[in-house]
Amino acid sequence: MFLKPIAAFAASLMLALPAAAETAMPFALDWKFEGPAAPYFVALDKGYFTDAGLTVEISEGAGSLDAIPKVATGAYPIGFADINSLMRFLDQNPGAPVTAVMMIYDKPPFAVVGRKSLGITTPADLEGKVLGAPPPDGAWAQFPIFAAENNLDMSKITVEPVGFPTREPMLADGQVAAVTGFSFTSTLNVERLGVPAEDLTVLLMADYGVTLYGNAIIVNTDFAKANPEAVTAFLGAVAHGWKDTIADPDAAIASLMTRNPAADPALEKQRLELSIKDNVMTDYALANGIGGIDTERMANAIEQTKSVYEFQNPADAALYFDPAYLPAADMRMLK
Repeated sequence: MFLKPIAAFAASLMLALPAAAETAMPFALDWKFEGPAAPYFVALDKGYFTDAGLTVEISEGAGSLDAIPKVATGAYPIGFADINSLMRFLDQNPGAPVTAVMMIYDKPPFAVVGRKSLGITTPADLEGKVLGAPPPDGAWAQFPIFAAENNLDMSKITVEPVGFPTREPMLADGQVAAVTGFSFTSTLNVERLGVPAEDLTVLLMADYGVTLYGNAIIVNTDFAKANPEAVTAFLGAVAHGWKDTIADPDAAIASLMTRNPAADPALEKQRLELSIKDNVMTDYALANGIGGIDTERMANAIEQTKSVYEFQNPADAALYFDPAYLPAADMRMLK
């Protein structure tokens, strides 16, 4: 059985929740309380979740894959995770009750961040070098596609498994020539450690042939079927939070700082604005509203994944993304 007894019990508790007022919806993030998490705290502080009859608590994560098992087991009804990793999870755990319902990073932040002084200026420069990659990292999960699209010989790249806390320090110290990570995370973290911006090369995978989507809101499908109005209301509050954040990043960072007072507000504002510019406010999102996907592009993303990953079960976009819970497009416009 996919669900462990304790997870099954947690899922049964969620299914018993009413779909109306005061529905508890704890939300599992992918990462720490940093700039790109601010829109969710804006929605919380401005009462958008409460107005929708939802009780929302936001929890930190430990990487792009972290929320997937949390939501699939029913420990959390909703989370934030890499949709490409979700595809592979569902292939390896067929029938697991989890799917994506709202795309946030229309252009994924997967990147290779290297140092020019260590010989990294183009993808080809990675051959013969040491690449630091945390095993649970979403960018590392997509690196084989990046390598294939750029004709890299993986056997010529020395991959050093590193922890998230040591990834950027190792790059700053020159122990690795490049790392995989989210562009707005690794780049700014390395700069904060004293590496000048002009010494950094940021290879955004989406600019080098990787046509995948990025992180999305994911939901436990058993919970969603029992509480469809609550899920749609949650997504509406999230859209409102992103719109407000784009309009006033300073206020958004103020919301964030109440949860992470040790953070550097200027750094986190820069991180947030990078995520907005590079990942959220794409031409597609501006035209259609945040949250949806293009079916043809999704089909291409699945085919690209097949080039480096052998699916054990039929790949079906309907398993990975369900638009049925999205609010109307006019409620999801970013401007």
